[in-house]
Amino acid sequence: MRMFARPNRSVLVGAFLLAIAAGVAAQTGVHPLSGRRYAQTMGVEGADWLDRSERDQEEDPDRAIDVLKLQKGATVADIGAGSGYMTEKLSKKVGPTGKVYAADIQQGMIDLLNRRIARRKLTNVMPVLSMQDDPRLPVEAIDLVLMVDVYHELSQPQLMLRHIKASLRPGGRLALVEYRKEDPNIPIRPEHKMSVAEAKLEVEAEGFTLTTTNEDLPRQHILIFTKS
Repeated sequence: MRMFARPNRSVLVGAFLLAIAAGVAAQTGVHPLSGRRYAQTMGVEGADWLDRSERDQEEDPDRAIDVLKLQKGATVADIGAGSGYMTEKLSKKVGPTGKVYAADIQQGMIDLLNRRIARRKLTNVMPVLSMQDDPRLPVEAIDLVLMVDVYHELSQPQLMLRHIKASLRPGGRLALVEYRKEDPNIPIRPEHKMSVAEAKLEVEAEGFTLTTTNEDLPRQHILIFTKS
């Protein structure tokens, strides 16, 4: 079922709230450095939100992929891959000689992802059923890890970042795409937004360096960190 008919502010907010209400059990906890409260994870019942037709206009995901400057043959990981919306774009970008690990903590999302892989014939995608604190990626095998509107939902971000760092090759990159907390007019609940300052403080504390802050997208930061 479509979650909304056209991209206006009230419908957008309502759809997102429904998606969150359908989510798994609420996360509890506050980040010890930034004081940011962890947001609730979207459940598989809210997966229509990820594949809504308005997403291209609202988020310009193809521009986000271009900013990452991925090379053919690269090995990347899409953490919090959900139904595989961004996974499919990554798969096409790295080409048949590349590889995409698509990780999610919910078996229901992995099931949706597997259907997309079969439907689109994505031969370079490997689904991974991950954990809240561990993406279960191979060590020093990944060129870039991408999290799109995911990091703010992690219930154990410090442990997750340590595992991500271990999975990256020397000089590997971590890219976070997050709704701008600095802009109160973006129609997303505050706990599902992040500021550049919050992300920088939290991620750099785990052995990364913020190397790129890109604001080309309509509503989201693209924050690229390099493994230190």
